[in-house]
Amino acid sequence: MRILEWILVLVTVAATVLMLVFPKRRAMTVGILTALVLAVLLHGLINSFRVQMIPTYIVTLVLFITLIIQLMKSYRSGRYVQSARRPNRLSRIKMTLVSILVLAFSAGSIILTWLLPAFTMPEPTGTFAIGTFSQQLVDESREETQSPEAGDKRELMINVWYPVDQKEAQGLALEHYPAELGEAISLVFGIPSQVFSYLDTIPTHVVEGAVMSDVSDKFPVVLFSPGVRSARYQSMTAIEELVSHGYIVVGMDHPYTSARVTFPDGRKVSYEAGPEFATSEELYQYNVEGVGIRAADARFILDTLEQWNLNDPNQVLEGRLDLNHTGIMGHSYGGATTAEALAQDERLRAGLSLEGGFWGSVSKTSLKQPFMYIMSGETAKSFDPNATSKDNVFYPEFEPDLDHVMTSSLNDIYYLTVENFFHQSFTDISLISPKLFARGMTPEHNVDITRSYALAFFDRYLKGKEQPLLQGPASQFPEVTYDTKYTKIRNEQAE
Repeated sequence: MRILEWILVLVTVAATVLMLVFPKRRAMTVGILTALVLAVLLHGLINSFRVQMIPTYIVTLVLFITLIIQLMKSYRSGRYVQSARRPNRLSRIKMTLVSILVLAFSAGSIILTWLLPAFTMPEPTGTFAIGTFSQQLVDESREETQSPEAGDKRELMINVWYPVDQKEAQGLALEHYPAELGEAISLVFGIPSQVFSYLDTIPTHVVEGAVMSDVSDKFPVVLFSPGVRSARYQSMTAIEELVSHGYIVVGMDHPYTSARVTFPDGRKVSYEAGPEFATSEELYQYNVEGVGIRAADARFILDTLEQWNLNDPNQVLEGRLDLNHTGIMGHSYGGATTAEALAQDERLRAGLSLEGGFWGSVSKTSLKQPFMYIMSGETAKSFDPNATSKDNVFYPEFEPDLDHVMTSSLNDIYYLTVENFFHQSFTDISLISPKLFARGMTPEHNVDITRSYALAFFDRYLKGKEQPLLQGPASQFPEVTYDTKYTKIRNEQAE
């Protein structure tokens, strides 16, 4: 709970007590009313209002109306005299009930803000500040298969995050989490999106409009693909970490499978659930088609980056993209997009899948690029043939597909499992609700696992730096284990 939220709760409780004890003092009423108004204004202007505080807002509103009525009565009568009568038994019961209600509402706000706190993002560990711009892209070579209008072309929204010198970022306003993230969490967990409306008050470490750093002539590039029903902002801690260490990260939203894509003209394309299928084979083929569309999105973005490297309309990236060292990472459906894009496009030199599937050509060919796969301990339990239930992200064809990809790879391959992780642990969800989603660890440690292994992997295969973290178990991350069956280092040097 933020300090001004605490103050508002305490002011409402104190105001209730004073009203019950001194119900007929004009000066006291004016003082209480003034304190309430100040507490609300400071909280709203500095912290901003949020759903978790609604119980306290209700108490505040009732108090405000009651105090105004009392003042109006006192001015109409011309006097405001304290009652000399002692409270009778009925009055004491009423005072007790009111006190219990106010305390219950206050406790409700405290519990809700405890479950969904206004968190602070962990600092990136690199030396660069982080700049960004967003861009709408239209692939004129592809028609949008899910658009209600025939002939519509495939449209995407991307964000480019890039390294900035610290001195250039000073004085610039920090970007906040966008509203799309709340929509994504709502879709994934079935919680009303209004609960997460406060997220756009959480500052990131990103600034807009800054000049790219000239510490290096070019920077390696990493594409990021989010999970189904999610958003390109879902793993900002990992994105910030990579950029702070000298990467350009391009986050892409995929219309109709991302939570909600908002275009500059105000159009919104929301997630559309697929049809129900009678067999797993039918669902499998549907996912092959869906991931194929996303992989084509990644190829189109690579084509666009090649053009921007020659002539960038935003005048940021021209000549600054090291496209000979380009990687891709993604979570869930985005992890499946990562694997399939690697299989289809050798311009991608390395890929990291955070618990994604293997739908498409990747399950029938051999990956030529270094590949890392990280699975949550919760999902890994589904491999047990005696498991009474399977994780909902585990599908019948997954195990043979995984085995094929891991054993047929022609390059370095890593398979890791993270104990106490579940499917969404690879996002920033542990920061949003530590009590619900950071299981057996602090939220900072939770996000540090994903961002540390992502950085180590791409530093090794896009920058050619040796990484102790990739050599086996690490004391700082005891939750992470390497699978010796699948983890194979076949090449001595990065390409």
